Amino acid sequence: MVCNICATTAGKKKQPAQKNTLRTIVIDPGHGGKDEGAHGPTSYEKDVCLAVALKLKADIETEMPEINVVMTRTTDTYPSLYARANMANAAKGDLFISIHCNDAGTVTHREFTGYETETYYKGKGAKRKKLTRKVPHYRTWTTPSPAKGTETYVWAMRKNDDKLLAMRENESLYLDSTSAKTAADFDPDSPEKMILYSLKTQQYFNRSSNLALTVEEEFKKVGRISREAKQRQVGLWVLQATAMPSILIETGFISNPEEEEYLNSESGQQEIADVVVRALKRYKYSLEHHTLVNVTDSTTTPAK
Repeated sequence: MVCNICATTAGKKKQPAQKNTLRTIVIDPGHGGKDEGAHGPTSYEKDVCLAVALKLKADIETEMPEINVVMTRTTDTYPSLYARANMANAAKGDLFISIHCNDAGTVTHREFTGYETETYYKGKGAKRKKLTRKVPHYRTWTTPSPAKGTETYVWAMRKNDDKLLAMRENESLYLDSTSAKTAADFDPDSPEKMILYSLKTQQYFNRSSNLALTVEEEFKKVGRISREAKQRQVGLWVLQATAMPSILIETGFISNPEEEEYLNSESGQQEIADVVVRALKRYKYSLEHHTLVNVTDSTTTPAK
């Protein structure tokens, strides 16, 4: 498999552990209300997203009680994308996780069934003749796509300008009191201030990518097919509009009947939640012990 995010370790001196780096996690169950999302033969994406997100919330509160969990929705409602980003930013989240299901179109099949006799006419007036010819006949039908597996997305590097704008508009979320006092001395459009925003944007891209890679590693451990961590070029506005590290997890293909059954089962939903919590624990440890790797814009598999 090919991964769109590559990690390379950087030779750094060991630094003392840093505490309280992950205080608030915002969980966003995709779609909801009038927006049903993708659908399988028997279910809708919005319902799976909410069920998984609620289990994830419960898991975090049990296993990582020091973390505050904020939900963008807890019932079958539809907050707009702008509302979701605003909720996350207002909560001063340290991490944004959006839960979704994947979808793949049906597969069309075509089978030759034999020849049929077709009548046609040639010429005009008295010279018009009735003729016949043999033409091939085909039967066509569709079946659900066999696509399956998980994907975890971060915003694309080319979307960094949008992320930078979110950082600029929510500066108080990520600057401590000392940094904020220093930053206040700079004009918002000054080169110094733009460098600050740019560095923080790159840091958040690095953290998001590391978590995305970790989530996919944990999915592999429980036997799920991983389609790897990726950058998404379009359709992930909430990831670049939140002033914090952010990922979107495609938990499986609801369009595949086999995966749909898994996604709607209590055991499947709980397994997904457990996988994400294990990834979060690794991510939190890495933040606190400064062991995150540097992530580059590449198309090779991550270095171990």
